[in-house]
Amino acid sequence: MFCHGTPWSSALWSRVADALSGDFTVYLWDMLGYGRSAMAEGHDVSIAAQSVLLCDLLIEWELSAPHVVSHDYGGAVALRAHLLHGARFQSLALVDVVALAPWGSDFFRLVTGNAGVFSRIPAPLHAALIRAYIAGAAHRPLGEEQVDMLAGPWLTAEGQAAFYRQIAAADQRHTDEVEPFYSHLHVPVLIAWGMEDSWIPVDRAHRLADLIPGAQLHLVPEAGHLVQLDAPERLTAILQRWLLEQSGR
Repeated sequence: MFCHGTPWSSALWSRVADALSGDFTVYLWDMLGYGRSAMAEGHDVSIAAQSVLLCDLLIEWELSAPHVVSHDYGGAVALRAHLLHGARFQSLALVDVVALAPWGSDFFRLVTGNAGVFSRIPAPLHAALIRAYIAGAAHRPLGEEQVDMLAGPWLTAEGQAAFYRQIAAADQRHTDEVEPFYSHLHVPVLIAWGMEDSWIPVDRAHRLADLIPGAQLHLVPEAGHLVQLDAPERLTAILQRWLLEQSGR
């Protein structure tokens, strides 16, 4: 099962999931307020709420103990679901995840106090902001098709408002609450990280590996926060080897 982060959607995982589908049954989902999921005003799209929804989704899909692969916010969502809400995982892969304080950029803080204003800026300015923001997450220049795939859900009127709402809902408290329990993780954990990640620097990978008993650490050279696009073959190979090993194959 793949968990995406912000401002992404399950589409970011689609190429990797496709490559792994020959060996595994893969599940992709869009968090509430993201991708093709509902973006209605009033929905709680915080990390805390998403972790509860993940638990509900596992029940709905009858997945008693899946292998979970997570990225960015998806890491915090998966960690909370497992450590606070009792979701059972067979293994957990954490790829450039939001998990350790401090996190959140100056842009996040600006939007948090002015989400309503940002939601009303002219659509062309919003589109330019989104595209520039997304491009900054990759180490290699993104192709136009890749930017369109990542930006698309946020470019409608509904998507524009939803984009700023999900940033405003970001709260470091939701990782602070679960961080003390990382040393209690007893499922096999893989940590994979782009060495050139400018959003969540690679020192967090080392810190996380030190906190989680027995965690395997794999650093991906020439890759930034969007390691799925910067180094898809390398990341796929790491995940395939990990998942086959954890499945006893």
